[in-house]
Amino acid sequence: MAQKKSSSNKAAKTVTKMTKKAAKKAAKKNPALVIVILIIVLALIVGAGFLIYHFASKNKNNSKNHDHQVTEIKNPDISIYFLELGNEYTGDSTYIKAGDVDILIDAGSRNASAGTISSFVDEYCTDGKLEYVIATHAHQDHIAGFVGTNAVKGIFEKYECENIIDFNLHNTTSKVYNDYITKRDAEIASGAKHFTALDCWNQTNGGKRKYQLTERVEMEILYQDFYEKESDDENNYSVCVMFNNMDNHYLFTGDLEKAGEKSLVAKNTLPQVQLFKGAHHGSYTANTLDLLNVIKPEVVCICCCAGSDEYTSNPANMFPAQAAIDRLGLFTDKIYVTTVVDDKNKYKSLNGNILFASDGSKYAIKGSASDTILKDTEWFKANRTWPTK
Repeated sequence: MAQKKSSSNKAAKTVTKMTKKAAKKAAKKNPALVIVILIIVLALIVGAGFLIYHFASKNKNNSKNHDHQVTEIKNPDISIYFLELGNEYTGDSTYIKAGDVDILIDAGSRNASAGTISSFVDEYCTDGKLEYVIATHAHQDHIAGFVGTNAVKGIFEKYECENIIDFNLHNTTSKVYNDYITKRDAEIASGAKHFTALDCWNQTNGGKRKYQLTERVEMEILYQDFYEKESDDENNYSVCVMFNNMDNHYLFTGDLEKAGEKSLVAKNTLPQVQLFKGAHHGSYTANTLDLLNVIKPEVVCICCCAGSDEYTSNPANMFPAQAAIDRLGLFTDKIYVTTVVDDKNKYKSLNGNILFASDGSKYAIKGSASDTILKDTEWFKANRTWPTK
């Protein structure tokens, strides 16, 4: 744009010089004509200036709003994308790129979300292979996209899934769970390796606690009691994963609830984390101080449809819940949310697809729709309050 502006300035000076000569010559013959010419030339110069500003602004805005670009991190060790899922239902799906390794954690929120997830993943996964697929627990809003529909291929059909890690226990006997098992087992029959979280922790059946993704990035399966202890809450069976990037750590706990979080803290030596995927979509039943006091998150990304009454009619408990904000806000104001719904349950992007990128020493966050932190959004101002420390 600087070159265009310079050329336009030269053109303007040339026009001005020519105008002066013409004006002197014409002034002797017709003074009124000179005034008309000067007005026309002035209008042309102002118009050219406006066009330069307009196109410069347009290009600037296009650059600012271009999806998935984080100019602050030119060579990230790891890029973590929290995805919107194409509907008004809350669910989880996180795509992670570390070097040439492609990872997908969960594939909610409904069967048809498989198309939305695939469209995104295809931008970055060019070989049709997901080296690691993790299904945290057996709820629809985390596994339906693995199944897909008659019209939309599920993740297990769409991609070659090299390693599948999932939950060891479950309570549900839902159709989506049974369909998940059928599709997963078909993928295993096609050559995929399968481990439960307990296999990984016990290092049995080929599972490992730690997977070296690149020289600088490691994926670690953490332990919590409900890998082998029954719970009346399906959420507590969630697989818990830590990504270690030099001295930086990024924690994923699925929908783990209070009892599970307490166990996670007791059974692991957890570091402070730069990134925490807000537990259970920002529920008041998770994100407890037992966990937060240990991990002290710097950034929290929450996958949900803010303000949706899908799971509760109590406005304070709608995701992200006021109680969760009260606790998370004690540690950071860098809280981001994918989606929001209006009073007619029409969904739209809040931050949109959220990218967290890190080179091991610094990180950056970019939303495809907005970079605004949660507490500065209009939704928050109308529906939530910020905690006082």
